[in-house]
Amino acid sequence: MRALLISRDPQLHAEIASQGAARVPPLHIAAGRDGLRDALDRPLPEHPGLVIVDAADADAADADLLERLTRHYAAAHFMLLTDNHQPELLIRAMRAGVREVLQLPLVHRALHEAIDRIAASAGVTASHDGKVLAFIACKGGSGATFIATNFGYALATLAGKKVLLIDLHRQFGDATLYVSDQKPSMTLSDVCQQIARIDAPFLESCLVHVAPGFGVLAAADDPAQAVETKPEHIDAILRVARQHYDYVLLDVGRQIDAVSLRALDSTDAIYPVLQLALPDIRHARRLLDIFRSLGYVTDHIRLVVNRYEKGGKLRLQDLHAALGAEVVHTVPNDYIAVTDSVNQGIPVLQLARGSAAARSLADLVEVLTARRVAETKNGLFDRLFGRGED
Repeated sequence: MRALLISRDPQLHAEIASQGAARVPPLHIAAGRDGLRDALDRPLPEHPGLVIVDAADADAADADLLERLTRHYAAAHFMLLTDNHQPELLIRAMRAGVREVLQLPLVHRALHEAIDRIAASAGVTASHDGKVLAFIACKGGSGATFIATNFGYALATLAGKKVLLIDLHRQFGDATLYVSDQKPSMTLSDVCQQIARIDAPFLESCLVHVAPGFGVLAAADDPAQAVETKPEHIDAILRVARQHYDYVLLDVGRQIDAVSLRALDSTDAIYPVLQLALPDIRHARRLLDIFRSLGYVTDHIRLVVNRYEKGGKLRLQDLHAALGAEVVHTVPNDYIAVTDSVNQGIPVLQLARGSAAARSLADLVEVLTARRVAETKNGLFDRLFGRGED
């Protein structure tokens, strides 16, 4: 979509241009004008699909100019940016057909939501819309990072999905070590420092490529660098990632802060990981209480029980009764295979393809994708687990 931006603020112009370029398809700022009078005196030869008007310094006379501009670009959508100090201008703008009014200073998420509405109204749709899934540990040592990283590998290799995993640990994130011995050349904090460059090729170049179709965006080595990550950066990264990956997995860690909450707000499902033990259940209850207070839909919260052993004193029914959330999957206690995988930095599906943990991950892929992984004798599932004809 082509846009005309009317603003005297070069910083705002650069901000909107960078946010527009990060969209798929991109919002292209075709031209800029210093004010409404300038926009009327120098009309564009090709009408834009969107006109963005910075009304922070507007006065009463600008209402007449805005009405004239809406008539000139009658087929365009209009977006007004204001500090809410011009009630008369707002009333006349809405009468003139302006349907999107955003408050300054600009909130990126609100900007993108407004552009989404305009794009949908104009019939301009994104080419892809990947799913965002968050894995979060209910208690330290629950195994959430192991499951997130190895599940990402399983989705890519078993189901042929394009998968991105983002390590959101603010301190000592080590997701890459679970599935690779490569040293990250770029981390999440590096991407955030260059957020104006965010697009699909740049994001892809920052990943540790574990397997075809599976990459990991590592957390910063130095916890001090984590301060570079802002909630609005997460919005921009996820917006690009959704359009270029089938699944975006978030390894959230245990820290609940502005960044992790912004990420969780964007998810299609949240997978709290816990073990079947009282301390884990107590921490899980607190976590679920937080999610409910935030208004998260209960159906989107899906418990995963790690290191599960049948016949214990605590049962899955007890867990469901205590937490009021569904257990969608259990990962068996496969100590040797999992420990070897973690210590060698090799996905368990690759290292111990016949292990109970590997089979459990394959089952989870089937649960998530709602289809069976190919089981013909020439299929990937058979090649992975060595199945043959009876």
